[in-house]
Amino acid sequence: MQRRPFVHLHTHSEYSLLDGAARLDLLVRRAAELEMPALALTDHGVMYGAIDFYIACRAAGIKPIIGIEVYVAPDWHKSRSRAGGRSYRHLTLLAANMEGYRNLLKLTTYAWLEGFHEKPRIDRELLAAHRGGLIVLSGCISGEISAAVLDEDYARALETAAAYRDILGADNFYLELQNHGLEQQQKVNAALRRIASELGLQTVCTNDVHYLTSEDAYAHEVLLCIGTRATMRDPDHMRYESDQFFLKTAEEMAQAFPDDADAIARTVEIADRCNLELAFNRTDLPKPDVPEGMTPQQYLAKLAYEGLHRRIARVTDAHEKRLAHELSVIEQTGFAEYMLIVRDFASFARERGIHFGVRGSAAGSLTSYCIEITDVDPVHYDLTFERFLNPERAEMPDIDMDFEDTRRGEVLEYVTRKYGRDHVAQIATFGTLQPKQVLKDAARALGMSVAQSERLAGLIPTQSKHLTLEEALEKVSAFRNIYETDEEARRVVDVARRLQGIARHASVHAAGVVISKAPLVEHTPLQRTGDGGLQTQYPAPALAKIGLLKMDFLGLINLSILSRCLEFVRQNRGVELRVEDIPLDDAATFDLLGRGETVGVFQLESPGMRRYIKALRPTSVQDLAAMVALYRPGPMDQIPLFIAAKHGRSEVRYLHPKLEPLLSETYGVIVYQDQVLTVVRDIGQFSMGQADLFRRAISKKIEEDLGRMHGQFVQGALAQGISKETAERIYDLIKPFANYGFNKAHAVCYALLAYRTAYLKAHYPVEYMAALLACYADKPDKLAVALAECKRMGIPVRHPDVNADTSEFAPEGEAIRFGLADVKNVGKAAATAIIEERRARGPYRSLRDFCVRVHGTSNITRTALESLIKCGAFDSIHPNRKALLHIAGEVLAAAQSHQRIRASGAAALFDDEAAPDLLCPVEP
Repeated sequence: MQRRPFVHLHTHSEYSLLDGAARLDLLVRRAAELEMPALALTDHGVMYGAIDFYIACRAAGIKPIIGIEVYVAPDWHKSRSRAGGRSYRHLTLLAANMEGYRNLLKLTTYAWLEGFHEKPRIDRELLAAHRGGLIVLSGCISGEISAAVLDEDYARALETAAAYRDILGADNFYLELQNHGLEQQQKVNAALRRIASELGLQTVCTNDVHYLTSEDAYAHEVLLCIGTRATMRDPDHMRYESDQFFLKTAEEMAQAFPDDADAIARTVEIADRCNLELAFNRTDLPKPDVPEGMTPQQYLAKLAYEGLHRRIARVTDAHEKRLAHELSVIEQTGFAEYMLIVRDFASFARERGIHFGVRGSAAGSLTSYCIEITDVDPVHYDLTFERFLNPERAEMPDIDMDFEDTRRGEVLEYVTRKYGRDHVAQIATFGTLQPKQVLKDAARALGMSVAQSERLAGLIPTQSKHLTLEEALEKVSAFRNIYETDEEARRVVDVARRLQGIARHASVHAAGVVISKAPLVEHTPLQRTGDGGLQTQYPAPALAKIGLLKMDFLGLINLSILSRCLEFVRQNRGVELRVEDIPLDDAATFDLLGRGETVGVFQLESPGMRRYIKALRPTSVQDLAAMVALYRPGPMDQIPLFIAAKHGRSEVRYLHPKLEPLLSETYGVIVYQDQVLTVVRDIGQFSMGQADLFRRAISKKIEEDLGRMHGQFVQGALAQGISKETAERIYDLIKPFANYGFNKAHAVCYALLAYRTAYLKAHYPVEYMAALLACYADKPDKLAVALAECKRMGIPVRHPDVNADTSEFAPEGEAIRFGLADVKNVGKAAATAIIEERRARGPYRSLRDFCVRVHGTSNITRTALESLIKCGAFDSIHPNRKALLHIAGEVLAAAQSHQRIRASGAAALFDDEAAPDLLCPVEP
């Protein structure tokens, strides 16, 4: 029999969260194996995977069809009615072209932002307004027309079909036939054929794909149990009534529809009509503020050269050449606007006194330093620009910024106001079913006890982050043994193997923000965050591919500590100290570091790091940067060699004299990825751009590029008279470090913050520890460590006092006062009320005076009052805490009574001074 071509037009991936059991990459691979000419993606109410699906299909030689299975409200999408007992029905939408794709983005966004009720929903009116470029299928058995047929209401089914025909046009609306071996579907299909005949519509065959093969049906049922928190033993657990919801072959579809050859062939006709071309070579950056008559590039160059001479006391030829080179690359790559936009955020933070820093490769840019995005001179620290922006790697640079964690929101609000609320959003990210998690989820769904589940998952090594279950069976003998000997464990593992790696839930990226010139809905579907903001449905990699500006705005508590300390220094010492004024060669700071007294010092406070810092006895920021880079699994093995070489206990040797100027800063030890780049440049005669591509090839394990670049490296060495043996030894030396070496710019930025926090601890110990305690007040473990450090340093920490002026930890002369707000059960609002009342009317004279006065401004609870007594907050009034606790309830009740009398107007019987004594006769 001649093979009939077929295209799947109704397909769910893993992004139909905890319902679709087909990983996106495996779905496309399976379609390629079946020689499908095209494939549609129609996830439930979302477009999370659309961009990755499009790219994967193109790479596999398959035409991608972007779609969505929308939820349709029974009347208005904003209503909350449940007509016919349901608040939604299904409908399948496909984008025929770019207009249709943009309408999918808008419809999906409207559904989430306006129509969410149980599910994100649209209505017919919205569909009519955004029907251009769409091909619509009537949906599965949960569609409107199918539901009417099953309700024995043929007239309603006919009317509904006619309505969609009139909205979309007969050529753009198809009646969807499905056959998963369900009796109901035969009834629906017969009615749909009749409706097609009566209304001049066409039918099309689809399979409601939720997994790859029929063998995956059981795992899919377990996945449904995971999603609904049910177990397979529950007789009412959610299930699909057959094992036919898989990616069938064309032959299997023809067998399922022996009398619908035309409807089978129509899938190919529809696929032929879908010709969406997405562009990945453009950007949509918002327009920065540029003076009239200047281009962004000209303005950037003007700012950069002004900053060069303002920020650097002695500008060298190296600075001049470096800046000219960087500006040339920025012009070549077209990222001047990007740099100016980031400068705008940084300028706002500086103007508002918000401390910030960059992490990652951005500090390797002299341009960034000159326009005050960073505070690190990359020429001084020998940082590599190409790690930030490589002209031979066509992708947007990445500037990740750390802000004080308590003030990050101010920056986000500024960006949102400046560019518009519909131009700025947070970014989606997805949790996946990783080996340990999927084992636990599958075990619970299959009824395994918690103890057995924990035991089974515990056999997967925690440190092996990327270890798959298949690899665990191969490499972990205990795991393999239980799999082979325990039938229940084997069943759990086999199900888990089918589900591992699929998306489990969507959430908001901790720091990612995306900004666009056009409204974001022109580029990505949007939905609400938990706090009512906007987030993209596309994750960060997809947003980068479609050319949107993605920024990471991170909150860093250590910047808050630094800021708080500087404020305390001003208040307690009368010293106006700025971060940039802190000298980087301070002997007292290096003495503190050499003693290993780095509890509370950024990046240097763990026991292991303290031990190494003490042994290192650093004498420069560069020493600290190297330690930050080395203190990680893998490179950590080099730390003893690094320390021994610094102190002359180990001879520094180089495989070739050309390596000495490249590695001497780190005593012959390769510490940074940047050093790999310079070695590849100088030994292999690569350009810096090519050297960065070499590093990436190793990191990403791109074997094809590695083989070619290895040969190029050896040839470059031979051309300089370096022997092949030496070249190979150098190549073997640098290869591992290209993978786990550290970005030097990132290390220097963190080393500077570490040094500055150490400086503050060395010179202003009371203020620094007070800042540390204030910022760690809600972190009990860290608070305990900081309090212990205060004790070691001989800094008194005084108990809270209702007559002191501190709601939070703060310095008080040469001691630290424990803040009222940090007392358990009290909180900031009550502490503020206590302090404001004392400022307004003077010190509290007794417990009853306190209760009457404070209860008038803040409903302080008995629990809070007793906590204040127990921690000594009333010791300055009366030293007997036990006596105060004994009368606390009675005094508080009397104060409450007094306030009720005042509220009733009877307070005229008593003046303010007499009332407390009359109502509160017990005075300790």
